[in-house]
Amino acid sequence: MDGSAFAQFIPLILIFAIMYFLLIRPQQKKLKEHQKMVEGLRRGDQVVTQGGLIGKVVKVKESNEIEVELAEGVKVRVVQSTIAQVLSKTEPANS
Repeated sequence: MDGSAFAQFIPLILIFAIMYFLLIRPQQKKLKEHQKMVEGLRRGDQVVTQGGLIGKVVKVKESNEIEVELAEGVKVRVVQSTIAQVLSKTEPANS
């Protein structure tokens, strides 16, 4: 009797394991990579926002905000997490 109750839960456990490895784990990995990319932003990087705007990072502020220059003299403040892609990185300055 006790063994049959456990046998009924085996398919549920298998479904959860498959969902974890196919959906949850890859999403967490992608989120970590995005956070690492956003934390690595620095002045001079060319970025694409989630809205599709392409610009150059002018200033990285402390409050999870960056200033992006879209065209000469046109600067906008953007929340760091809305950066979708970094097109080109600047080389770190040698001290």
